[in-house]
Amino acid sequence: MSLKFQTVTGMKDLFETELAYFAKIEKLCQNMADFYGFQKIQTPILEQTELFEKGTGLTTDIVEKEMYSLRTKGGDGLTLRPEWTPAIARAYLQHGLSAWPKPVKLWYLGPCFRHERPQAGRLRQFHQFGFEFLGVQDPMIDALTIQIFYNILKGLGFRNLVVDLNSIGCGACRPYFKKTLNNYLKSRQSSLCADCRVRLKKNPLRVLDCKEEKCEPVKKGAPQMIDHLCKDCHDHFKPLLEYLDELNLSYNLNPYLVRGLDYYTKTVFEIREDTPEGAAQGALAGGGRYDGLVKMLGGKDTPACGAAAGVERIINLLKGDKTFSPKNPEDNEGTAEVFLAQVGDLAKRKALKLLEELRVAKVKVGEGLHKDSLGNQMRLADKMQAKYVLILGQKEALDDEIIIREMKSGSQKNVPLSKVVQEIKKRL
Repeated sequence: MSLKFQTVTGMKDLFETELAYFAKIEKLCQNMADFYGFQKIQTPILEQTELFEKGTGLTTDIVEKEMYSLRTKGGDGLTLRPEWTPAIARAYLQHGLSAWPKPVKLWYLGPCFRHERPQAGRLRQFHQFGFEFLGVQDPMIDALTIQIFYNILKGLGFRNLVVDLNSIGCGACRPYFKKTLNNYLKSRQSSLCADCRVRLKKNPLRVLDCKEEKCEPVKKGAPQMIDHLCKDCHDHFKPLLEYLDELNLSYNLNPYLVRGLDYYTKTVFEIREDTPEGAAQGALAGGGRYDGLVKMLGGKDTPACGAAAGVERIINLLKGDKTFSPKNPEDNEGTAEVFLAQVGDLAKRKALKLLEELRVAKVKVGEGLHKDSLGNQMRLADKMQAKYVLILGQKEALDDEIIIREMKSGSQKNVPLSKVVQEIKKRL
């Protein structure tokens, strides 16, 4: 029997079995948000079309080909949300979130809409989850963003994860690089695919993101942005790599990674599964820094970093994993009785690693890793009513020690860094 009404092409009904996967993913996201102090946000599905034209970029595939847009009876141009970041930036401006303590930490999970060819893991109505930091420039934030997504994917059972990483510069160094790249590509445009010949006229950087085999030889000989970074971008990227090294989080420097959205600056990254199935699905998560977006939408200069992941892509891969049990989500509940303070570059790197060890041990920890002043961090610890403060200064970092201070009595004790998790769990 032929049914008159069916789901729209590229959109699907979700039943309990599949929703169990959604619940598992949401639980892991919520646990991560609770640990790192993120607040959940839901923006409207409909936004002004101009928000995405200006924020995502007029020459991007999303805006040029994929948006579901409509005009109301009153003549307003509206668009179904194709991605979250411009909407997050709009909410940040509209509700005065710049007055909140920095960084402003927001996370989300919900549907997006793009009119593209439906295929495995890619629907016209799909879901994304994401985590966003706004208001802090420190490359520590970039490292934390990558760590959060890596941990969520790892918590879901992915074991062969690869982090592709690049810096695409900023407004100071990118224009010169684009000119250099444009000259190189123009001399070889006959060897490019049809889409890339169009991209060359609008945004030559996007040629580097092309997946067509025909363009590979041209891409391999192209100049690389990493060789043309200004001092500010270089000084941002180098410590990021050091933080990732400290976390023992392996990464692949990928000079062809640019991410196809106009608001990205400096750090860009993608996380994929290094398996044949993962290669077919593409990136599981991706993002980077977007320091100019809030200003582009009418606000002040606001450094920001974030990323998103496609829920359906993840679920497609999880369905092939017979050991996956969506009805038993990982529990990461704990208390906030401990505060981690650090002073100095080496201490900050070691604190990042210790924070990860405490998370694995299910110890709820407050932190001010973006702050440099010990006094400011101690005031924050007092405000959070922490029973213990772990203090990691430059001397302690060099000696592989840490101070445990009991806030009520003021007594403190130096313990080896390797034993602090065991000691603090015993005290709690």
